[in-house]
Amino acid sequence: MGSRPALPPARGGGRRIELVSHPDFTRLHPTPHHPESPERLAVLLERFPDYVEGKAATPADIERCHEASYLYSLRALDEPLWLDGDTYASETSFDAALLAAGCAIEATRRGGFALVRPPGHHALPDRAMGFCLFDNVAVAARYAQAELDAARVAIVDFDVHHGNGTEAIFLDDPSVLFISLHEWPFYPGTGGPGEGNETTINVPLPAGTDDAGYAVAFDEVVEPAVLRFDPDLVLVSAGFDAHEEDPLAMMRLSVDGFRSLAGRCAALAPRTAAVLEGGYNLETLPDLVAAALSGFASTQP
Repeated sequence: MGSRPALPPARGGGRRIELVSHPDFTRLHPTPHHPESPERLAVLLERFPDYVEGKAATPADIERCHEASYLYSLRALDEPLWLDGDTYASETSFDAALLAAGCAIEATRRGGFALVRPPGHHALPDRAMGFCLFDNVAVAARYAQAELDAARVAIVDFDVHHGNGTEAIFLDDPSVLFISLHEWPFYPGTGGPGEGNETTINVPLPAGTDDAGYAVAFDEVVEPAVLRFDPDLVLVSAGFDAHEEDPLAMMRLSVDGFRSLAGRCAALAPRTAAVLEGGYNLETLPDLVAAALSGFASTQP
């Protein structure tokens, strides 16, 4: 029997972070007049042309987190359809979702950052939600456990919205620690004070929280919880919609705030990878991703 692939290499200070993406994200899953648009990836791939091309996940990869009947229904779409009040899909959306999850897996293998769409952290086991079709970071976490011998995985989600899909997938699984920092009260209405358990930790933050507020939350909640859990791997749901100029939220994180968050996530464990979630200002998104890249690369655990 062949040996399993190794976990991604431990990150040293100043190491370049590999990007994983694919040009097809700019044409698949068109979403007319929608904030989650192909243009999000177009501006990122123009800014960061040096990336590794990922490949689609397999249905078996996805079924570690999602029900087979849901995959079948998404694959069977042959015309545009609103799956919920926020989530649009059409005949190429299944391919885009497989590719996004596959790039998340490849970034996890490499210790890199997956620039993908559609985002994933709202996708529930049996349905789409909140722009999300498959939960990319959850699929990557299950892949790491099954194929990379990462028995204990921590997921830190700093997207402005609560990662309710990721929470639902791992709520009763003590091998995965999920921590979500998010605006509260806000969409999707979950992750409020007192919700969670020992390995599902929600950090609801009021509208207007700035860099200093996020730093306090990291000091008091995130870092102690991850260090207690002692994961083999940390995955980051890297959403950039908590930025002060994002059109969909009311938080006050700066460019430097995202750089700090990424660096602090990278310091939590020897092995880290990240997956793009939200971020809907096309003018600021490339600079925010650049800041996060410098943060992920700058910290040596």
